[in-house]
Amino acid sequence: QVQLVESGGGLVQPGGSLSLSCAATGSISRIDDMRWYRQAPGKERELVATITSGGSTNYAGSVKGRFTISRDNAKNTMFLQMNSLKPEDTAVYLCNADWLATLPTGEFVAAKGWGQGTRVAVSS
Repeated sequence: QVQLVESGGGLVQPGGSLSLSCAATGSISRIDDMRWYRQAPGKERELVATITSGGSTNYAGSVKGRFTISRDNAKNTMFLQMNSLKPEDTAVYLCNADWLATLPTGEFVAAKGWGQGTRVAVSS
């Protein structure tokens, strides 16, 4: 069983910074693409940033230049450094990943999943 666990959310003033983490645990053979999404109250879930296993990144236009996605493959962990935060960045941030897991039988299975989310609030 693979789990994704986010941490690092909180309350910050406009213009401030926060750093989020997403740790994947379990019988993981390989993690492929990892992503950060966010969902604000009353709005649809939005893709914020993507990072491949090789480190290639892509960002939503609304966060480009302010957010930085990164990962530590050795620790199966992804990060999101958020700078110059705005009130419109307020949302629950969720990590999402594609992985190859090892079953007790020794077989491999491809799967994807979500973390539980961490809340970010930007307000004065």
